[in-house]
Amino acid sequence: MFNLTPSELKKLKTLSTPIKIQDFLDTLTMNFEIGEETAMSPRRVLRSKTAHCMEGALLAATALWLQGRDPLLLDLVASPHDDDHVVALYKENGYWGAISKTNHATLRFRDPIYKTIRELVLSYFHEYIHDDTGKKVLKSYSRPFNMKKFGTSWITSEDELWNITNAIDNVPHFPIVPSQNKRKIRPADTMERKAGTLREWNP
Repeated sequence: MFNLTPSELKKLKTLSTPIKIQDFLDTLTMNFEIGEETAMSPRRVLRSKTAHCMEGALLAATALWLQGRDPLLLDLVASPHDDDHVVALYKENGYWGAISKTNHATLRFRDPIYKTIRELVLSYFHEYIHDDTGKKVLKSYSRPFNMKKFGTSWITSEDELWNITNAIDNVPHFPIVPSQNKRKIRPADTMERKAGTLREWNP
């Protein structure tokens, strides 16, 4: 299936729930892209045992697809000079949740309690802050992006998946902060900024 090897398929099939997928992503070291940027396929992630958010989201989407779910990604866009974030989406009994590979304490897994995608996205807003200034930098989010449109070859590709990252960047995105309230957003305070510096993995 999906041109995966028996061992790859066996491993992904053990990730039979969103929680199990997240637990597995948490065991992978953070890919800091030292030396060069990467956009690794799920096969390469399984082999290297490392991933950044996009790579983790692609592996999660593959595992969800094997469960018979749609392999959906969501792009969260920050202001210039801050990192965007990509998560895999799932749904339970009509409510959205998210699976996330991150090095931060706050941009992590989301339980399936959100009625709409916007509700889920807003759960990331308050803690998505610039480390130095405390400014809240999350600006927009994409509609759910279904990986089925790319077929299945990306799952086992040995090439960088820049075509996928570019496609996600180019789908319609929706603003988060009402334009009339942009000047009314309070920066994170000292305690919040201190909490925001917590990291799981060191380079």
